[in-house]
Amino acid sequence: MSNGATALVKTLVNAGITTCFSNPGTSEMHFVAALDSAPEMRAVLTLFEGVATGAADGYARMAGKPAATLLHLGCGLGNGLANLHNARKGKVPVLNIVGDHATYHAQYDSQLQSDIETVARNVSPGFVRTSKSTATLCRDASAAIAACIGPPGQVATMILPADVSWGEGGVPAPASHIAAPPPADDATVSAVAAALQGGGKTAILLGGRALRAPALMALARIAAQTGAKLFSEVFPTRLERGAGLPPIERLAYLAELASVQLTGLDNLVLVDVKAPVAFFAYPGKKSYLVPEGCLVLELATFKQDVMGSLDKLAKAVGAEKATPALQVLKRPGLPRGKFTADKVCKALGQLMPENAIVVDEAITSGVMLAMYTAGAPRHDVLTLTGGAIGQGLPCAVGAAIACPDRKIIALEGDGSAMYTIQALWTMAREKLDVVNIIFSNRSYAVLNIELQRVGAGHVGDKAKAQLDLSTPPLDFVQLGQGMGVSSQRATTTAEFVAALEHALRTPGPHLIEAIVPPTLAGLKLRVLPHLLQSLANLPQPIARALKRKIAP
Repeated sequence: MSNGATALVKTLVNAGITTCFSNPGTSEMHFVAALDSAPEMRAVLTLFEGVATGAADGYARMAGKPAATLLHLGCGLGNGLANLHNARKGKVPVLNIVGDHATYHAQYDSQLQSDIETVARNVSPGFVRTSKSTATLCRDASAAIAACIGPPGQVATMILPADVSWGEGGVPAPASHIAAPPPADDATVSAVAAALQGGGKTAILLGGRALRAPALMALARIAAQTGAKLFSEVFPTRLERGAGLPPIERLAYLAELASVQLTGLDNLVLVDVKAPVAFFAYPGKKSYLVPEGCLVLELATFKQDVMGSLDKLAKAVGAEKATPALQVLKRPGLPRGKFTADKVCKALGQLMPENAIVVDEAITSGVMLAMYTAGAPRHDVLTLTGGAIGQGLPCAVGAAIACPDRKIIALEGDGSAMYTIQALWTMAREKLDVVNIIFSNRSYAVLNIELQRVGAGHVGDKAKAQLDLSTPPLDFVQLGQGMGVSSQRATTTAEFVAALEHALRTPGPHLIEAIVPPTLAGLKLRVLPHLLQSLANLPQPIARALKRKIAP
């Protein structure tokens, strides 16, 4: 028999969990030592717990299986909560292992003692368990693995007391059988088919597993047969797109624009997604975005088989042989002229290699990204599912480890980058093939927009200073080089194109600091709230044209 930690690592490997993102402390030292007992396990050190949790999220999105994290006590878990929140909202499987004091030591309330279960429960509501003995540890791990795989995928948190870890008598558990989820029942499929064929205006809103290529092809055939419109949720966990795949219109982040997209619907069919709501509450504006009188039908829930449900629906509407509408290969050309965030997006559309993975936390700087990259070679997009900024760079770490043969492009706002800038060090240490593009507009630009939209009243110098990053200016070239990443600054369109071409053809991590103005500033920023407010009263063709202009 082995100690608990060694048996636990073997249990993880038996279940196919072969990557662990760690930021350990004293209570986890026996687990750290046990890593050497399993050559199959890749251990990736991070300098901050938010990098470990965000990397586990990105890894699972691309690998299709969970990674483990190794965190130190409640404080370490607390440092990683934001990106565990993003994973929870994205229904991403993450096995969260949190070390704890020895069981007999807890009574003394030492300096790092805390209620770890309470800390964990918000991001891991479906499974939080403290292992009580070495004998039960691996059974606890099997239960945690089954819980995190789902469906739906979720964060499962195992709390590992130090004496349970070092105790002798650990017995590794074999891989557990995970039952396949059921498809939608016949009555549900019939109801959805009737709505699609009933003559009203119908849209299908897609999320989660419905945004992968096999599901998208089935949905495109259903849409071709029935005339239904296909929408993606605002922030998809993983969206496959580009030439050869069906073009899917994402719902807009701004609720007023999303309402324009949804206006006039008689039926809205949900596939692995919930009904759309506004990101925040705003005075005098609705939170629930489904139009009044629109019938909402749920084809596949988070716990059901998406492909099985779509196959049944395709048969019910006679769409098996329908010809899907597919995106043709179309590059936008290289950008010229004044350097802006939009020019960065256009350059990506022209230069992006086939099979790239785009991690998008560009926020306001990425408004034109979807338009310019729609006809690019096939690629994946990973987005900020939970809205907690600081996800992009860690998520890119995880995606690069899951897919070492693919180029990763991380698009990051400057404010967001500073939340988890330590991810650059892990990229350098692991020699990951990631191109990091930092949009340096030297402000929390999205909050300048929100400040206008929420009606906060007069905005003075003190308020403006809370959203300004220009004094002193951040120097991402020095930050990147200081952590071992080849870094350069672009202040013109030509400089950026040259830097991007170099980074795309050269393996290893790169950082490009793009010095760009905010996408919305000055008069445009002041006019935006009034324009958004007017959309509901405009004729639909004009409202839709304005929506495409603001957020194509």
